[in-house]
Amino acid sequence: MAAPLALLLAACPDSGETTTASTQATGDPTEGTGAGPGGDPTGAGPTGSATDGPTGAGPGGDPTTVDPTDGPTTSDPTTDGPDPGPIVEPGDPGSGDVTFTIRADTDRHPISPWIYGTNQYDDLATTNRGLGLVRQGGNRMTAYNWENNASNAGADYQHQNDDYLASQLGVDGDIPGEVVRAATAEALDAGADMLVTVPICGYVAADKDGGGDVNQTPITSRRASTRPSPARTARSTATPIRTTTPSTRTSSSPGCNPIPDAFYPERARVLFSLDNEPDLWSHTHERIHPDPVGYAELVDKNAEFAAAIKDVAANAIVAGFVSYGYGGYTTLQDAPDAQGEFISYYLQAMAEAEAQEGHRIVDVLDLHWYTEVYANGQRITGDDNSPESVEARVQAPRSLWDDSFHEDSWIANDVLQGPVRLIPWLKERIDAHYPGTGLGFTEYNYGGGGHISGAIAQADVLGIFGREGVTMAAYWALTDQTSMIWAAFRAFTSYDGQGSKFGDTSISAVTSDVAATSVYASTDVADPARTVIVAINKTAGPLTAAVTLAAYADYPSVAVWQLTGPQPELTAGPAVSPTATNAFLYEMPAYSVSVLVPQ
Repeated sequence: MAAPLALLLAACPDSGETTTASTQATGDPTEGTGAGPGGDPTGAGPTGSATDGPTGAGPGGDPTTVDPTDGPTTSDPTTDGPDPGPIVEPGDPGSGDVTFTIRADTDRHPISPWIYGTNQYDDLATTNRGLGLVRQGGNRMTAYNWENNASNAGADYQHQNDDYLASQLGVDGDIPGEVVRAATAEALDAGADMLVTVPICGYVAADKDGGGDVNQTPITSRRASTRPSPARTARSTATPIRTTTPSTRTSSSPGCNPIPDAFYPERARVLFSLDNEPDLWSHTHERIHPDPVGYAELVDKNAEFAAAIKDVAANAIVAGFVSYGYGGYTTLQDAPDAQGEFISYYLQAMAEAEAQEGHRIVDVLDLHWYTEVYANGQRITGDDNSPESVEARVQAPRSLWDDSFHEDSWIANDVLQGPVRLIPWLKERIDAHYPGTGLGFTEYNYGGGGHISGAIAQADVLGIFGREGVTMAAYWALTDQTSMIWAAFRAFTSYDGQGSKFGDTSISAVTSDVAATSVYASTDVADPARTVIVAINKTAGPLTAAVTLAAYADYPSVAVWQLTGPQPELTAGPAVSPTATNAFLYEMPAYSVSVLVPQ
């Protein structure tokens, strides 16, 4: 079972040398766009799938002693760090088109570095430096067999068993678990933590023979069963069993590779998600799960496999149930035993599982979110950059939080008949049924990856995730147009190209016009006087922002970096001089993302 966990703790290349994965994503190029309502648009077209830290104290540890909503940091910005001293109140900046009001002493909370995550990744140490999380997920991982690195493409490509994952990563597929181990080592080496997918569907690929649909031969010879361990399974063993008892640190070979050490900070740097989009198994993987998954079945699988992971790595974060979209959130895509809203049912069941186990087993509610907004006759997750799509795209992130924004989608128009307000809606269910559970969006996309509108939406989403206390997130590329997406990431992870980043603590930042602009601000626990602001202009014309900043320093100047397109680069702009104490006017270029750093 907990195959990825066992292999990370114990498996080593036969030579004793560390094998490094290439930076190629481990995705299936047959995964693409086109899915049903509320769904993952990674269905049948030609795009890639996913491949898919901090140090701490002592081995092991109960993850329930650290709030999973805080991500890998345990710092409390309201009490930790040096005494910031008195707040410096701002003066009058003068009049502008919009006002930004920022206060470093209000709404302070940690920002999880896991929100800066990706599924497809490249250049982690250079162009994309500073990312906090890499996810190895996607449809291929549902039937991934760690013992031989085989996987099944499912509906994405003829339901074929093959060695696609190893070949795409450029690793030796004859080494058990190398697809996961090598990718994990590379992510950790670059400073990112790794979210690994644990197959829980029930069967994995038994061979790498290719040749099209596994249904052409007796299916029992082409699939292998999975289970957590002999002590934790009630599943049938009528088909060939390929299982492993989870290893412990004492059973691994010392010095074989650096992966075991990732489990020995206060919180493990390898995280686990419970499979991928189970609400679509009967479509994506009908050869191994032909019937729609039910409420009881999925809850049982999540509880069983999550408990097995925690048996081995008590300090590892576990995320479930990894839904594909809104139809999964509400009815598990019309599950045969549906009884009420599934997310509420799931959270309540995981709370009951914790009571039975004596400790938390699922730490994060893990969901996928591909906006259902259409413009100019097509979904905005694509590369259409018509004026209609641009306007819809830059506004779409408001549905993550804004109770005054009514998007044009079937979810808002037909189901809710009002605003989506996704994050508050989800947090209400967490608070009601399983308080303390983190929230993750491990696949999402707003389109326009080669256009400034895509950068604006992406930067807005990252700012929202930090402000709203999301635990983890991972962007999923749907096309090869991604340059503007990575530029938007760099506004938070390396705005100067040298690793300078947005702070680790969110503070209050309010705009007077949420339709035209967004603003986010941060400080650092270790340096409360350091303030970083991200300001976004969503309009086709320049806007002057009148900025006031109540901060723990008096700043004589403000450094500026700007992303305006068409080039996907943040460039340094002229410094801004305050018009009064901690107050200044800043002219935002049309359709732009700006990073402002008072100094």
